[in-house]
Amino acid sequence: MSEQPAPADTAARQQLEPAAADAVRAYAAKTRAAADEFAALLEDIATHGLPAVEDCTPWEELREAHLARLAKQRPAVA
Repeated sequence: MSEQPAPADTAARQQLEPAAADAVRAYAAKTRAAADEFAALLEDIATHGLPAVEDCTPWEELREAHLARLAKQRPAVA
């Protein structure tokens, strides 16, 4: 993907408020960082092979930890 925005007719586009534009840029940076981290992981696997099973976390544990994080973010329904 290109780091440059696609050229477009700026007259036809609705401009964002400065705070909203900053939030979009922050989200883009966070997404780009996550993609870079994932790409680095895949490159490591391609170079060195898969890690030993003993060094891995079972997916069930990862799922439960993620569900617990989600539950903390969302208030309980009465």
